[in-house]
Amino acid sequence: MQKWIMSGLFFAACAFAVVLLFTLPGKEEVAEESKPTMPQVTLDAASAEAAVTASCISCHGDQLQGNVGPSLQQAGSEHDAEGIYSIISKGRGQMPSFKDKLAPEEIANVALWLAEKK
Repeated sequence: MQKWIMSGLFFAACAFAVVLLFTLPGKEEVAEESKPTMPQVTLDAASAEAAVTASCISCHGDQLQGNVGPSLQQAGSEHDAEGIYSIISKGRGQMPSFKDKLAPEEIANVALWLAEKK
């Protein structure tokens, strides 16, 4: 009797593992879901500078020279606009996410502005 119970539990566990194997998303799917998509905007440098002044200078300095955060004076040589958009949206390291503080279009405008700094 005990062998039958153990066999049944083993079969149920194997069936559950097979179901999970085919229903859980893979690494690529999870990475694609977590990657924010940058909206298409045209660069408005004055608006981008205003957003940076309001949100970024406390950590990155008034000339973007770096302070608590890294220097952004040559951010465009290290990342493209979509990479910068992703960093601003999701945050990275000590940097918080700004997706709840700025509209996606504002973040995209700042990302385009920073991507030109090379």
